[in-house]
Amino acid sequence: MIVVGYNGFTRSAELFGNLYGATGVDRHQLIGHDASAALVVDGEVVAAVEEERLSRDKKTSDFPVSAIRWCLEQAGIGLDDVDVFAFPWRFAPEVVDRTIRDIAAGDMPVVAKFDQLSRTGELFTGMLGRAAVHTDFMTRMDYALDPNRLVLVPHHAAHLMCGAYLAGVRDAAFLVSDGRAETHSAVMGELRRGVMRVFEQGSVGVDDSLAMAYGKITRYLGFVPNNDEYKVMGLAAYAPPPTRNPLLVNAVQLYEDGSYRIFIPGEKKAYYSFFDTLFDADSEKREEFDFRVKVAGLAQHMVEAVTAHQVRVLGAATEFDTLLFEGGLALNCVAGTKMLQRSSFAAMEVGFGASDPGVSIGAAVHVAGLPERPATNRTPYLGPSYDDTEVLAALAEYQDDVVWAELDAAEIVARTVDLLTGKKVVAWFQGRMEYGPRALGNRSILADPRFPDIKDVINLRVKHREPFRPFAPVVLASEAPRIFDLGKKTSSPHMTFVFPVRAEYRDRIPGACHVDGTARIQTVDGAANPELAALLHAFSESTGVPCLLNTSFNVAGEPIVCSPRDALRCFLKTEIDQLVIGRFMIGKKAGKKAGKKAGRKHGQDA
Repeated sequence: MIVVGYNGFTRSAELFGNLYGATGVDRHQLIGHDASAALVVDGEVVAAVEEERLSRDKKTSDFPVSAIRWCLEQAGIGLDDVDVFAFPWRFAPEVVDRTIRDIAAGDMPVVAKFDQLSRTGELFTGMLGRAAVHTDFMTRMDYALDPNRLVLVPHHAAHLMCGAYLAGVRDAAFLVSDGRAETHSAVMGELRRGVMRVFEQGSVGVDDSLAMAYGKITRYLGFVPNNDEYKVMGLAAYAPPPTRNPLLVNAVQLYEDGSYRIFIPGEKKAYYSFFDTLFDADSEKREEFDFRVKVAGLAQHMVEAVTAHQVRVLGAATEFDTLLFEGGLALNCVAGTKMLQRSSFAAMEVGFGASDPGVSIGAAVHVAGLPERPATNRTPYLGPSYDDTEVLAALAEYQDDVVWAELDAAEIVARTVDLLTGKKVVAWFQGRMEYGPRALGNRSILADPRFPDIKDVINLRVKHREPFRPFAPVVLASEAPRIFDLGKKTSSPHMTFVFPVRAEYRDRIPGACHVDGTARIQTVDGAANPELAALLHAFSESTGVPCLLNTSFNVAGEPIVCSPRDALRCFLKTEIDQLVIGRFMIGKKAGKKAGKKAGRKHGQDA
């Protein structure tokens, strides 16, 4: 069976912009963001790519034409060969009826109800309804799709099935929590023999979304909601644990069944006023770093308290000792790690596709069915790769600006270690692109974590981002327990958990140690990523430190690079010192400054 899962709408940005003002700083407050496609063949995920990596439009919600076509080309098949196209949103008639009833019963003036009903109707007929989804596919793919080959999958089911597939489990408890699905923002329950059962208890409606509450605070602090929440998480580490949290007193109500209510106004002007009153602030005070740290700490504490409450109830209601945590809120790795440590669960899994990129995989898996045995291909390296011919073609385009040398694998590793230990920043481009929001070693920027100021060097010279932002270490899996306190975890291959750095190593890897003494780690072994593992082994032999600083190969506001051309463009407009693409060691020509336009002359030696 061949299934393509995909996420994205042609009109999402247009409709949410016109109907709800989702433009500018609110441009990601819409349905269908992180558009992508995934291909499942006979129960195995064989290809997946996010549309942004191909279109270069970060977090795009557009229909994923390029992503679908690439997945099909990767397998050497066409649209006619696909049995089912699976879409991870199901706004069924009963969902629409419930929405209409909720609006009618709402506490608002009649005129406001008619306005909301009108906007909801336009959104449904123009984008969310089955007919609109089907028409969107046929128009953008220029293909007459039999409607029986299009299956709409509930959004939270798609999240769960992605996590279950990647974890290789058919039986587990689950918590899915994100901004919104069709009617809920969070659900909990059990997966038994691959079948999802949602508990009646613990479900939380869209209006009480914890993720959206965190997004409002993200905006209030001057960041982009549904994009910059990780900045708030990073800022929170600078704050001491609160003795009293006004958010938990005035904005949150927890219930015994594991559900909760969020009492934060919906409109921007109203919730800004609410937060100003709650935090004794005004427009000037919001700009102060110490104030932002305080509020970020309170927001993070709120998330940790609410998720711990959910998991406590779930733990008491299930016999399973493994928890699957999926949805956008699962990327709050600080809360997730604490949640596991304080829970009754022995294990917790958060996949590399926990946020909305994962729903394309999950929708396809939902249709294909979870395999009886764990799938063999659960790697994040599911995207495009490029052969030497393609790399050389890209280099030829930039030959006025770069020089390069072709080396064997051992020479590449040795030269890279020399550069890293010399305090150089190296862009590392290998094999198939990783899937999801984290750079996992195939499209990464690497540095030596032993230098205390290396974080500032990369933030200023390379990433062009806020100085408080931390970087994550990638570490040999066999050595991780020696450097980090993993608690209940034995590994963290997808950079989805945060651990304390052991005291004896904090002075040895200061560049990868956050202000609170923690690090969001990626564990690697030779089976998962042989090139990166070889580099780590060589770096460890040279320095005695088996980890490197790892951040995504991009600059702020741009998607992670995908192709050699993307890599060269990013390399040339930043102060990255060296670029490695496969077996090519690439440097900048003498006198070339970051940002200069490429020329036309042959490169000699790197």
